[in-house]
Amino acid sequence: MERFPKGFLWGSATSSYQVEGGIENNDWAEAAREGKVPVCGRATDHYNRYESDFDIAKSLGQNAHRLSIEWARIEPEEGRFDEREIEHYRKVLRSLRARNLEPFVTLWHFTLPLWFSKKGGFQNFDAPKLFARYCSYVVEKLGSEAQYWITINEPLVWASVGYRTGKWPPFKKNIFSFIFIINQLVKAHSLSYERMKKASLNVLVGIAKNNIHFDSNILPWNTLLYFLANWFWNERFLNKIKNYQDFIGLNYYFHKKFGVKEKLERTDMGWCVFPQGLYRLLVDLKKYGKPIYITESGIADANDSKRANFIRDHVVFVKKAIDEGADVRGYFYWSLLDNYEWASGFKERFGLVEVNYETLERKIRPSAFIYKKIAESSLL
Repeated sequence: MERFPKGFLWGSATSSYQVEGGIENNDWAEAAREGKVPVCGRATDHYNRYESDFDIAKSLGQNAHRLSIEWARIEPEEGRFDEREIEHYRKVLRSLRARNLEPFVTLWHFTLPLWFSKKGGFQNFDAPKLFARYCSYVVEKLGSEAQYWITINEPLVWASVGYRTGKWPPFKKNIFSFIFIINQLVKAHSLSYERMKKASLNVLVGIAKNNIHFDSNILPWNTLLYFLANWFWNERFLNKIKNYQDFIGLNYYFHKKFGVKEKLERTDMGWCVFPQGLYRLLVDLKKYGKPIYITESGIADANDSKRANFIRDHVVFVKKAIDEGADVRGYFYWSLLDNYEWASGFKERFGLVEVNYETLERKIRPSAFIYKKIAESSLL
């Protein structure tokens, strides 16, 4: 039997727009009204049902939960902050605390307030300052309610799909804009870090970084592609913010081996299942000397035939990385609930908990009980 370190956090994750419902003043809601992406609508109505959803998380043996705050709720107009929404999220965080679920709070998970997107979003030269103002305001108000704060979820994913492939708002395809946006996000995170630490001395601030496990065959051009991809996607951003983070959040979904067509198990999204990649990424992150939390790891699996093995196999490789010196302190499965999966709408099913979108009934999937057993015992 393999035991995880004492105090290891076992949780699951959600994000505001994907589960809360009723958000109509951000760029994704506008894109839906224009027919460019699926409508989110009431989603899972988590905004009103968070307490019963947290009861489920607690019943599944979890001791932590990652969630996000919706920027468009907090700052619906430029410079005007909604104290009622601050109080809503205060209740949400206290609800987690009451259940002994450690909150990990993400301040921005892909969606932008309409006023901000209409100013050009992060292409606006003042964007880092505007973002830092929002982050510091929230922490000033709510910093006493949670210790762990994440500024940005998956900066390179958001920049890539919004500005390189053009599949997400603002639907642009410009490599120069893509690079500029990444640099803006570096500035936004770093400035936010400084201001958040001033607003509340006790908070710990990090980022949720989607790293891809790259590999290659022995051919030199494929080896070169591997080194370039790994540097640009996995290392460049983290290197630039290395002095502006108290921990690293790692989101892991993707594996690519240059020069090889691998026959690997696939998720409902068509993504490869390669748990060894998580281990290798965790070992690579040791060089930053920061605590590491796996802030997302999950599988789209509507019939729940692969999820239990997916969780078990990934957790095995987390333990292997810990045994080799990686300072990994938590694992958050994506997601607690089925939710709005961005441009895929409600088709894909990532949840430990199945959601009937007609009745909003919640039903715990069998795989969730496998995760519960691991979480409650911290044993493999």
